[in-house]
Amino acid sequence: MRRSGQAEHLVLMVTDDGAGGARQRPGGGLAGLAQRAATVDGTMTVTSPLGGPTTVTIELPMRA
Repeated sequence: MRRSGQAEHLVLMVTDDGAGGARQRPGGGLAGLAQRAATVDGTMTVTSPLGGPTTVTIELPMRA
């Protein structure tokens, strides 16, 4: 969990040991995940340099 000002966020991070090069493309799975995170004011970032690794980080706001 991460605090940002007064808000708390749930942080999910997944890393693999693949070849890298993952990108968000319209209609693709990563774009779908980013869209779902955005519906609850969350964010998703993808870091995937050629040669790997790929890391996907999703931050979702915690609400009472």
